[in-house]
Amino acid sequence: MSTRKLFTRPTLDNVLRRAHLSVALIAVVTAGITLTAAGLFAVRVYSEQNLRLVARSMSYTVEAAVVFSDAVAAREALVLIGANEDIDEAEVRDIHDKILAQWKRPKVGARYQLEHALGAWIMPASLSFPIIHGDSEIGQIRLTPHSRGLLQFLLTGLACVLVCLLVSTMVAVRLSRRMETGITGPLRNLAEIAHRVRRDRSFELRVPPAEIAELNQLNDDFNALLDELEAWQNHLQKENASLSHRANHDSLTGLSNRAFLETELERAVAEASLSGSRVAVLFLDSDRFKEINDTYGHASGDEVLVTIAARIKAQLREGDLVARLGGDEFAILLKPLRSSNDAVVIADKIIEDMHNPIPLPTGTTIVTSLTIGVAVFPDHACDPAALLGAADEAMYRAKQTRRGTRQTAGNTDAVKTGGGTSGADKSDAGKSDAGKSDAGKSELTTGE
Repeated sequence: MSTRKLFTRPTLDNVLRRAHLSVALIAVVTAGITLTAAGLFAVRVYSEQNLRLVARSMSYTVEAAVVFSDAVAAREALVLIGANEDIDEAEVRDIHDKILAQWKRPKVGARYQLEHALGAWIMPASLSFPIIHGDSEIGQIRLTPHSRGLLQFLLTGLACVLVCLLVSTMVAVRLSRRMETGITGPLRNLAEIAHRVRRDRSFELRVPPAEIAELNQLNDDFNALLDELEAWQNHLQKENASLSHRANHDSLTGLSNRAFLETELERAVAEASLSGSRVAVLFLDSDRFKEINDTYGHASGDEVLVTIAARIKAQLREGDLVARLGGDEFAILLKPLRSSNDAVVIADKIIEDMHNPIPLPTGTTIVTSLTIGVAVFPDHACDPAALLGAADEAMYRAKQTRRGTRQTAGNTDAVKTGGGTSGADKSDAGKSDAGKSDAGKSELTTGE
């Protein structure tokens, strides 16, 4: 398995969501630590001030007891005040620094031990305050603060931090979803359109507008690029269609060329072989076309070819194909064919239509003719090349017998003129050479 398959790149949604959560968590933790530190500092300052006030109050209370060295009265005063204040230990010392009275808070329970440990780390150290009698110092009071509410304060602060973390996480998720709508949504649309354009070549697709200005500009630029690509694709399609048409069609008459005819003939024969139907090929040759070209010029010759092509197409059915093979030769592919007689009927109609005069660019009109050979698959040939050759051979036999007629492959006797659809008298094929010459002369007539 390749490294690319093992490594999955994160989505933009996941990156933004992690970024939001990280920023929110860092901000909340930093704010919580800062607020906790500020609160602890405030507690320490407050404790120092409170300790000083308690010491001042005790100094007044035990002043008389120190003057008279009354240890019992001094202890009673310490017990009374220490029990009601945040005091852990209290000592009264005389002028000689001897302990006159002492009081300590009972050290009972795990909570006390925890609060005492936290107090030793956070709370201020013990405070010594002088006992003044008159203007002289007669002793000292030494107080050690007690962190009775410190644990509760820390737990409350920790709970607030956790609540803030939870709220921040929810807000970050909400913001990430909004950002997904505002940022990743348009980017996802852009990526999807780009993927479909690359995969399906759907250049007509467009990216919808985005609310953010930069993303909307990106979408506009991408849509403009798609406009250019679509225009270029349409241009290429038209060029390809034009090239394909020119490759498969004759430039003068607009008819299909030999290559296209042979391709379609192969397909038609294959389909007819499978379905058991018939296919016919008509090979047409214009009579005395070189004489027309030499007499009236190439422009008139081109006009004759264009007119012949139009008249042939007018006699065909939908689905039939006519092609110019080159020069004055044409071929017709009739598919499908119900009976062989249908091909003969179409050939006779084309021959009949050629009796109408053709106007030339010089202002004159001429009447010319077509000689046609007919071959039917599978009656006369079993493959496309042989079928086309059979029709060509039939055309030459008809031309040798009499121009402007048609003949079916494999039939050396029957020659049809454009005037009828039944069998011809065999005597037509036995006319004298003089008669043939007279017929040939009458094929090309002119009129002013």
